[in-house]
Amino acid sequence: MIESDRFTSRLWAGIEPTWKEILRHPFLLGLRDGSLDRQAFRFYVIEDALYLHEFARAVALLGAKAPHPDITEALCGDAVETIRAEREQLGQFLEELGGSRDELFQRRPAPTNQAYTSYFLAQVWSRPFHEGLAAVLPCYWIYAEVGKELLARSPSPDPLYRRWIESYGSEEYDAVVRRVVDLTDEIVAPLGDEARRAMARHFAMSSRYEWMFWDMAWRQEAWPL
Repeated sequence: MIESDRFTSRLWAGIEPTWKEILRHPFLLGLRDGSLDRQAFRFYVIEDALYLHEFARAVALLGAKAPHPDITEALCGDAVETIRAEREQLGQFLEELGGSRDELFQRRPAPTNQAYTSYFLAQVWSRPFHEGLAAVLPCYWIYAEVGKELLARSPSPDPLYRRWIESYGSEEYDAVVRRVVDLTDEIVAPLGDEARRAMARHFAMSSRYEWMFWDMAWRQEAWPL
C-alpha cells in the first residue's frame, strides 16, 4: 500500500469493505488453489479481452485530455500496451483452453461487462480529467493488489492460473500502477473538496464493478433475453 496521508490512501480506505469481498470471492480463491472450473476461466478470458479493448480506448481518451504532454505520453502508452500485451496473453490462454484467438472478439459482452465499460467511458468522455482518472484507477490498482496478495500465499498448483497471478503480481506491473497512483496524488493536489468527493465516488463505483466482473465470470453471466 502507500503512505496513509496521501489522497490515494484515503481512496483505498474508502473501498476496504469491497476489497475484502474481492479477496474472498470464489473466483479468485479458485485461481489461488487451482480449483476454478476451466470453463469459468475461459469465460473470463474472453470477457476480459472485450473489456480491455474498451479500457484501452478509455485510457487513450484520458491521455488526450491530460493537462501535460508527459501524462499524455504515459497514458497513451498504457493504452497501446494494454492492447498488445493483454491480447497476446489472453489469446495464448484461450489457445491453451482449447479455443482460438479469433474467439476473443466474436461475442457480445456480458451485461456486467457492458455496464462497467460504459460507466468508465462515460466518465472519461464527459467529466473532467481528474474524474476520468479516478474511474479507471481501480482497474490498474486492484489487479496489482490481487496479484500481490495471491502471490504472497502458496503458489497455485495450476500452471495456467499461476501465470495469470504472476503477471499481475510482478514488479513490472506494480511499477506501472505506482505511476498512475502517483499521478492521481499529483492531479488532486490543487483540487477542492467537491472534486475530491467526485473522484472518491468514481473510484468506489469502479471498485464495485471489479468485484462484479469476477462474479460475472464465476456465474458465466448471460443476457436474460
